Amino acid sequence: MIVPKTMNVYCPKCRKRTDHKVKVTTTKIKPGRTLALGTRRHKRKLAGYHGKVKGKAKVKKQGIRNKIMLECKACKYKFERVISGRMKKKAELKK
Repeated sequence: MIVPKTMNVYCPKCRKRTDHKVKVTTTKIKPGRTLALGTRRHKRKLAGYHGKVKGKAKVKKQGIRNKIMLECKACKYKFERVISGRMKKKAELKK
């Protein structure tokens, strides 16, 4: 999805519609924590002389939530907004 560099949207601090600077803040899914309890338990089960632990069922990959950071040009207040729900492609700014 292509997003414009500036948007005229409602600012909750100014309490009126003003121009906002747009920045894409969507992040990809990060790797899991190595010291989490489930990860340690799984590694414990894999250790030693025995078969491997059964994996999870194959599921459809969930799309990323496209988020944009809006900064008010009048009062410099920043807030985040989700655009278009979940999509496979990351949002990008208009050239």
